Amino acid sequence: MSNTVLQQLDEQGVLLLTLNRPEKKNAFSNEQWLAFGEALVAAEANPAVACVVVTGAGSDFSSGVDLNDFSDSGEEHPFERCARRLVDFNKPVVSAAKGVAVGGGATLLLHTDVVYVGESLRLRFPFTALGLVPEWGSSYQLQAVIGARKAAELMYSSEWLNAERAVDLGIATAAFSDEELLGKALAKAREIAQWPVSSLVETKRLMREVHRKAIHAAIDAEQAGMAKLAGKPENIEAVMAILEKRAPDFSQFRK
Repeated sequence: MSNTVLQQLDEQGVLLLTLNRPEKKNAFSNEQWLAFGEALVAAEANPAVACVVVTGAGSDFSSGVDLNDFSDSGEEHPFERCARRLVDFNKPVVSAAKGVAVGGGATLLLHTDVVYVGESLRLRFPFTALGLVPEWGSSYQLQAVIGARKAAELMYSSEWLNAERAVDLGIATAAFSDEELLGKALAKAREIAQWPVSSLVETKRLMREVHRKAIHAAIDAEQAGMAKLAGKPENIEAVMAILEKRAPDFSQFRK
């Protein structure tokens, strides 16, 4: 079992999944994508699991994809398998996010049912700033959660959101102090987990079914968009700027 995703199941039926690469702000490596996806498969099959809580170790939720570990073998990437497994996961998921939640760390939250955030939250959908397109079905799911106009503003601008704004927009359910955050999430998960798992699964199916096909279609379209833009000069400039800790210069491509 990979230690990049810690698992702890309590007697109430709540499974705590902790993204565990705090030294990298819990950026997802290939190993961690695989581990998270496998944890979801196991949780779905385990009748003792009624509700899942997802959080990040240390001070951050997740900074998204680890740019140093995003190899392309030409086969289905672990990210895609993990992404689709969360979209189709059939039990309630509560997230507890503080600190950085960027890219995959932000879009993951859109597929959790209850989103609690800490006061230190810094959330961003950074895809235009990377010269890329949205992923994890977020081109559809963000609009479904907060509406098309607000989603367009966030996606086009790649702006940073704090906890208060995330709650106001409806991305987050509620905000708490960082110290209270995980306890509040676990308490809500245990409140949910007291009810029959069969009822929770069927209720989630009914609430999600209207969106599921559209999310998978969005993922397919996003992959095509990624293939079109990944590795292009604008994307390379964005990545180099991050690695070199400087501001990107996209004006050179408008001449």
